[in-house]
Amino acid sequence: MGKGDTRTRRGKIFRGTYGNARRKKRKKKAPETTKAPKEAR
Repeated sequence: MGKGDTRTRRGKIFRGTYGNARRKKRKKKAPETTKAPKEAR
């Protein structure tokens, strides 16, 4: 249990990886914009 253990949060931070022990902070969803229908040429 330490920096070398990738199953712990500290180990993930040391390795620079993510997973169940170290969740990635997700950016909040951008407000959904309604797409304008394509104009017929």
